[in-house]
Amino acid sequence: MDGYALINILGGLLIITSLMVVLTKTIKRAAYIYGAQALVLVAIFITLGVVTDSSELFKWAGTALLTKVILIPAVVLFGLKKLGGSTVDTTPPRSSIWMIVLVAAEVILSFLAVGGVELPTALEVKPALAISLAHFFIGLTCIISQRNIVKQIFGFCLMENGSHVTLALLAPDAPSLLEIGIATDAIFVVAVMVFFAVRIYKSINTLDTNEIMNLKG
Repeated sequence: MDGYALINILGGLLIITSLMVVLTKTIKRAAYIYGAQALVLVAIFITLGVVTDSSELFKWAGTALLTKVILIPAVVLFGLKKLGGSTVDTTPPRSSIWMIVLVAAEVILSFLAVGGVELPTALEVKPALAISLAHFFIGLTCIISQRNIVKQIFGFCLMENGSHVTLALLAPDAPSLLEIGIATDAIFVVAVMVFFAVRIYKSINTLDTNEIMNLKG
């Protein structure tokens, strides 16, 4: 198996783990699954660094290992501890089948969109490129469809992972400083969102956006 084939396979694992993050019913489990997905992202950076001979991607991998595998799940789990065990997602189980269908549709549409891309750096990794595009839309779907505020935070994280993969595939020689800046911003945003989620729960005892929107006075 050559490196590009491995990258495409790892891209498929991103979709599987994203769907698991969206469908899982507890925040704690979602945090661990997201951490596992981040490891897949690290593997993509390392493999792409080897096949493109880009030393910058190895720095990307190190940054992603620290920020996405360790720090982001840790921040979410710390916030979860402050919530006192409010781990159950509020999305009805019957929505799962529709979510799977929607994700499948997003993947198909992304493959169709990428089919016309002729950039030299994308020729060998078109499947992974399509998956990274779909990954962005899966994150957006998570934000829109989930009623639990913390699950919506994971939607943002999924979108950010998709953007990272796209950038790595199209610009493998981009400076590692760019990755560090993006990752630092992501941690800051996640920390702020978790902070406000904790404050909201302590104030009104719910993380359900529908209930929050119905509050009056």
